[in-house]
Amino acid sequence: MFDVLKIRKDFPILSRKVNGKPLVYFDNAATSQTPQQVIDAIVNYYANYNANIHRGVHTLSQEATDLYEQSRLKIQAHFNAKFSHEIILTSGTTHSINLVANGFSALLKKGDEIIVSALEHHSNIVPWQMLCERTGAILKVIPMNEAGELVMETYTNLLSNKTKLVFTNHISNALGTINPIEYIIEKAHEVGAAVLIDGAQSCPHIKPDVQDLDVDFYVASAHKMCGPTGVGMLYGKEEWLKKLPPYQGGGEMIAEVSFEKTTYADLPHKFEAGTPNICGGIVFGTAIDYMNTVGFKNIAAYENELLDYATNQLKQIEGLKIYGTAKNKTSVISFNLDNIHPYDVGTILDKLGIAVRTGHHCAQPIMDFYCIPGTVRASFAFYNTKEEIDALVAGVKKAKMMLS
Repeated sequence: MFDVLKIRKDFPILSRKVNGKPLVYFDNAATSQTPQQVIDAIVNYYANYNANIHRGVHTLSQEATDLYEQSRLKIQAHFNAKFSHEIILTSGTTHSINLVANGFSALLKKGDEIIVSALEHHSNIVPWQMLCERTGAILKVIPMNEAGELVMETYTNLLSNKTKLVFTNHISNALGTINPIEYIIEKAHEVGAAVLIDGAQSCPHIKPDVQDLDVDFYVASAHKMCGPTGVGMLYGKEEWLKKLPPYQGGGEMIAEVSFEKTTYADLPHKFEAGTPNICGGIVFGTAIDYMNTVGFKNIAAYENELLDYATNQLKQIEGLKIYGTAKNKTSVISFNLDNIHPYDVGTILDKLGIAVRTGHHCAQPIMDFYCIPGTVRASFAFYNTKEEIDALVAGVKKAKMMLS
């Protein structure tokens, strides 16, 4: 049974107060909160296993290595990758995307085309622009409509035998739109293009199966999934990871080094130069275990209930406009009040103990599409409650009364 009050007891921060008010944390799309089970695993690592991995013969090093590689196996199983070496541990989604973009510098030539969607986070725009500057490739954009959905008819028209790579997020961080990635992947593969999916926003809500999706690259961050910051993963099909050159040089990613020539290690170590975030990598697995214990079907059902409730309640406020009304979306609501800057609304909500995100959410092209400076974004997780949504609605009403 899904018991939100019992679940909330796992998250120590949810019992604190902000500005004398009970914390209402609605900035989950930026960073999820951390359960005690994950906090305990962090403490346990530093108390009992702290050592460098893969290189030492001593007991601590071997134990830490085993824990790190066990976590890789957990991540492999969670995403259903075919091989554990298809899971590259990185510092997060941004690092993962840049790793792939850097690798494609060696594979693209002038006149090749790559396609991005209009719904992307800056982390899934800027690396590809830099790639185009280096290679002479051409960047094309799948447009969005007023509801915050991608225009699939235009997407299919953009595809050609010049298309080498397509990338889009699974879920929009700014609007909550769930993109039709199955269709996007299928159509890209018909013209021989590879596909990278940014799963930073989807993995807290959905359990992706990379083999079922037949996706070439899928990226995610632990801090969106009840884990620590500074660690994430890149899934890549073995055949693609073998084609890409290393992103960084250094220790761990080598087989043999001389001043005349260096040969590279096998996967996954070819892409894991230097001492990694060992604790983060280990605890990423703990966070995945925790979320699977809660159950992703339970999470999705409950968060959809919160989304429907919040949408209906906020719609009752005169002068409030919701941006992103896609038929398929997850628990994110971006909104503005007439003639009131979102920053001002967010500041008043903070005084009431309510944490929301304001601004363009690193998705400035979306804001430009709507001709607005930004939005107030409330993003819900499985540990939030309807009572907290009631507090949000009351806070927005108060902000409107004070700022109108």
